[in-house]
Amino acid sequence: MKNLVKKARKKDPDAFTELIQSQMQNLYKTARAILYNDEDAADAISETILCCWEKLDQLREDQYFRTWITRILVNKCRDLLRKKEALNWTNEIPEIPENDSGFINAEWKEALNGLDEKYRLVLMLYYIEGFKTSEISQILEMPESTVRTRLARGRDQLSDTYREERRKTV
Repeated sequence: MKNLVKKARKKDPDAFTELIQSQMQNLYKTARAILYNDEDAADAISETILCCWEKLDQLREDQYFRTWITRILVNKCRDLLRKKEALNWTNEIPEIPENDSGFINAEWKEALNGLDEKYRLVLMLYYIEGFKTSEISQILEMPESTVRTRLARGRDQLSDTYREERRKTV
């Protein structure tokens, strides 16, 4: 990936396209976890890609490209949410279509959707995307201790939800 980043920095469109393609699934999962629908996720991803192309020279170290692009995406998603709130749209969470292929495991996806965004996003970045707590800290611009706390609280909420569901079925 470092070689692709170096080529992309020299404004090689093919290298940049290949680099983005390698990150597309991660970008989609992250955007979908924040925004809940495909259209908004696609908008955020498009804006992220454009921003990355224009500002690739601002990336400090090639090895952190994935962290850098994810951070930009999270900021674009938050911008989109703020714009929607400014338009006085409802704060209801839309139903997710059954044919959604965002996550392979439907139960995991349903469990994550039941969490507050601050826990869901951290859990998704940690468990699904495989980021370290230090990287999540950089992406979300928060102290690493806050990331660890949110991971722990998110796990607790998932555990409580799981226990509650088990009690209902027994």
